[in-house]
Amino acid sequence: MVLSVNNVSLSFGDKQILNNITFLLNEGEKCALIGDNGTGKSSLLKIITGEYQKDCGDIVFKKDITIGYVAQNQDIDSSKTVIEELYDCKKEIIEYEKNIRNMEAEMKDISEDKMDEFLNKYHSMTEIFEKMGGYTYKSEINGVLNGLSFSDEGRKMVSLLSGGERTRLMLGKILLNKPDLILLDEPTNYLDIDSVEWLENYLKNVSSTVLFVSHDRYFINKVANKVMELFGSKFLSYNGNYDDFCEKKEQFIDSANASFENQQREIRHQMEVIKKLRSFNREKSIKRAESRQKMLDKMERIEKITDPDNEMRLFLTPSKESGKDVLSVKGISKKYNERTLFENLDFEIKKGEHVAIIGPNGSGKTTVLKIINNLLKSDNKCEIRIGSNVEIGYFDQQSNVVSDDKTLFDEISDAYPAMTQTEIRNTLGAFLFSNDDVFKKIGVLSGGEKCRVVLAKIMLSKANFLILDEPTNHLDMTSKTILEEAINNYEGTVLYVSHDRYFINKTADRILSLENKTFVEYLGNYDYYLEKRSNQPSINQNNRESEGYLKNSNNVFEDESASKSDWMEQKKLQSEKRKIENKIKNVEEEIQKLEENIKKIEEEMIKPEISSNSAKLNELCSKQTEINDKLSALYEEWENLCNNQ
Repeated sequence: MVLSVNNVSLSFGDKQILNNITFLLNEGEKCALIGDNGTGKSSLLKIITGEYQKDCGDIVFKKDITIGYVAQNQDIDSSKTVIEELYDCKKEIIEYEKNIRNMEAEMKDISEDKMDEFLNKYHSMTEIFEKMGGYTYKSEINGVLNGLSFSDEGRKMVSLLSGGERTRLMLGKILLNKPDLILLDEPTNYLDIDSVEWLENYLKNVSSTVLFVSHDRYFINKVANKVMELFGSKFLSYNGNYDDFCEKKEQFIDSANASFENQQREIRHQMEVIKKLRSFNREKSIKRAESRQKMLDKMERIEKITDPDNEMRLFLTPSKESGKDVLSVKGISKKYNERTLFENLDFEIKKGEHVAIIGPNGSGKTTVLKIINNLLKSDNKCEIRIGSNVEIGYFDQQSNVVSDDKTLFDEISDAYPAMTQTEIRNTLGAFLFSNDDVFKKIGVLSGGEKCRVVLAKIMLSKANFLILDEPTNHLDMTSKTILEEAINNYEGTVLYVSHDRYFINKTADRILSLENKTFVEYLGNYDYYLEKRSNQPSINQNNRESEGYLKNSNNVFEDESASKSDWMEQKKLQSEKRKIENKIKNVEEEIQKLEENIKKIEEEMIKPEISSNSAKLNELCSKQTEINDKLSALYEEWENLCNNQ
């Protein structure tokens, strides 16, 4: 056991933040702490570190434990350089190494009669030095420098670092110190994809126990072997990664809600029995009714669990169908000052594709989107062609497509007057605006909140080509899941920039990776991209063609056996699959409506005033027969669609 948390609670004023939280962490466990914004994840870490005082409960650590903690915004007051700060983590080893070197220098002056004693001491010190990591500490420091993208900033003064850079530096120091328990609050926030991948491998292999808060589901999948969620008033904990957790959580909710329904049926039955006993108006029956009522009052009520992932849906429906060729870009280039971002980029987007643009920070991904949308100009003569019947919905994180003077509700209502109040509230709820939040003026929102409003409007648009810049920024896990489902069911075309690897893995069928100032194309999702990249690492632009990685001058990285016609066929099959899935969903919804109508008719037919009225009864029977005929046809259609999946 490394950490035991028992019945810990925390309140701020009248607001309950944490309620009777209990869990245990063992040596070497890598545990992710997840939950929607405001559920108390960061507060729980601060209670463990002692920064916050808990209201009640116990926290027990293993004896002589060492703890390392990196907050979301970590400040370091230092007059040293980055590399000096990192070397400071190994000062004990460095001091030991200094003593060994001094002994080596003294060795030539030691008399023969004292040499054996001296050598024994020297060998003992070198053994301890080796166990301390003395022969590897420099490579460890270099690994952290490179892994956390400090390779060009090692000589930079800490006082000149940005807030994000200081947080990265603190993360590096904690990793080098290797404490027994590492606590990390959103560790991937200030890291690019390469640094995140490095951190994943580091944390998986480190012997320390790790408890980390994160919204990065791909990171959780790679690192965690245990996931805990602050979920409404519940605290759920399961062994496994994020995908395992989602599956077990769904099973838990189904089981809990089945128990809830069973209890509700029992409560209704008992209340009917109590009512019947009281109606007899006899002393014995009244006592029995009172006894049953007492038992009913003492019954511990099971709470029904509502999962926002299952309650909310976004449906994106293009107003019209675009042509087969959606976008063609030829020869765009951009440089800032002396730095070239990219040059002579060529690519095409076809109808129905979901294409993700990835690449290191500052490589020019967002710039590509801005050039396509005429917000920036290419440095050279280029050709950008939009296909026939293409209507673009563009999400730019700095977009000014909302009015500061309007409330959130009015912004959506004015843009989409046909939507009901419930539909507007559900849409805003999916983007983390609930209750009275919907009546806030947009002008008082933070930058991240305003971005969410813009994204909600784009999602509701009838555009058939969505161009999105970091659409999952500022969204919690529930909202990301809702957005993923909406995009996967969307029959239009999507081009987006994202660092969210889980989102890319779930929604992309093609990836454009901005590497060495050009695009390399991967015909698959993020897992496919990783597989192909690991097979052929560090391919230079100059030798790609000779090694067979350039196909028809389009920079397509694929299996050599795959041809362009195979790719087009794959896209066609994916499009057909999405259409069949949407048809199945529509048929299932129609079946549900008709089955509900049948149930209502059956309830009507057993009413005394109906069962004795032959004319009314015949009318209901006719309706019932008509609906059953429709149901039979729908069942057959549903079965055929499922067989064609």
